[in-house]
Amino acid sequence: MERVKTGIKGLDALLTGGIPQGSSVLISGGAGTCKTIFSMQYIYNGAKDMQEPGLFVTVESNAKNIMWNMESFNWDIRKLQDNKLMNIYRLKLNSDEEANKQIETELGIIRDQVKDINAQRLVIDSTTALGVLMSRPEAIRNTLFKFVDALKDLNCTTILTTETEILKTKFSAFGVEEFVVDGVIALYFTPPHRSIFIRKMRGTAHDKNVHPFDITKEGIVVKSKEQVLWEAIK
Repeated sequence: MERVKTGIKGLDALLTGGIPQGSSVLISGGAGTCKTIFSMQYIYNGAKDMQEPGLFVTVESNAKNIMWNMESFNWDIRKLQDNKLMNIYRLKLNSDEEANKQIETELGIIRDQVKDINAQRLVIDSTTALGVLMSRPEAIRNTLFKFVDALKDLNCTTILTTETEILKTKFSAFGVEEFVVDGVIALYFTPPHRSIFIRKMRGTAHDKNVHPFDITKEGIVVKSKEQVLWEAIK
């Protein structure tokens, strides 16, 4: 099986070497659990260390803010952008009434950008922001399913983020995302401690324990040799 290394120190060992190539993985967690940092690091590590081009698609943030966040870790992303090893794009969605039509249009733009840099990695940050555009629960589920399914046709290894309620057994915002992806990685923040749990990963064995992680000047570092008791997560 071909695998895609996240490059996040300590994590790939828990994934038996990395994420299965072509998979879609949901990064879930409450506010402040480092979902965006995780996905930024996935794109940056792939571009810098593995020469694998990546596209970071933000639904909520300004592209400049994403760049500033990356540069706060002293990541030289401008050189990578100049060499077509990564790109940042903001999805343009603004109304509930024509959300499906807009998403179709944006999927076309994402396809073009993936093709332009020959992207092998893709991030969508976040599916929660997509869902709030639609008021009806059935519309949210249907649109998210179609959106994730369409992303699989791009042949990228894809990370999607979702913001959840602060419950350790809640893995998505709308109750559908975790069922349409191949893997789920949950991030937790019980101040002052951070932890990570691989909820599922189709097609590969993976560690089933909860592990602590830190945010360093270089990004996320997972302490794969240490464990956190499930009962300690609130």
